[in-house]
Amino acid sequence: MKCISKIEKPRKKILFLGYSETKIIPALIKANCNIDHTNEKISAVEGYDLLISFGYKHILKKIDINKFNCPILNLHISYLPFNRGAHPNFWSFYDNTPSGVTIHLVDEGVDTGPIIFQRLIDFSKEENTFKKTYEKLIFEIENLFLENLEDLLKDNWTATKQIGLGTKHDFKDLPSNFSGWNSIIKKEINKLNNEGLNYDN
Repeated sequence: MKCISKIEKPRKKILFLGYSETKIIPALIKANCNIDHTNEKISAVEGYDLLISFGYKHILKKIDINKFNCPILNLHISYLPFNRGAHPNFWSFYDNTPSGVTIHLVDEGVDTGPIIFQRLIDFSKEENTFKKTYEKLIFEIENLFLENLEDLLKDNWTATKQIGLGTKHDFKDLPSNFSGWNSIIKKEINKLNNEGLNYDN
């Protein structure tokens, strides 16, 4: 675990899980917060006022969630409850489900916790590859967080239970005949629909 900022009288002490290259961390430091960061798998640790998960690849166990004794926020690049889990940007196009970004509380499920803020996202004609749409979603989820930064730090929010079954995918669900993130979305979806989804055994 790495200490990113050490302020004498911090507003909040935050453990940031996942990405280190994000404009959210400097904004939190500017807001007078102490930040520790890790991308490694962790168990419960004490002394934090808030945990933020963004691009974190590990699932927190229920026992650890309870021991943290503070809100745990996850930033997910889908419009929950659609496309929980892995590669949400791919599946939103393949399954023809809404694209969006969501900030939600972490519970013992995978992206199943109550929603705090979310936003539907549309893409321009130029944003026609999976890579470009992914970059747009990252931009939008960071902006959603920063726009609501004060409310998040003041705990001035209401969490709402997710409605509907939605969809969920694992890492292994990404088809082996997927051409890659730089492929043109419409062409790739047509190709996969014609070929069917292939999986490595």
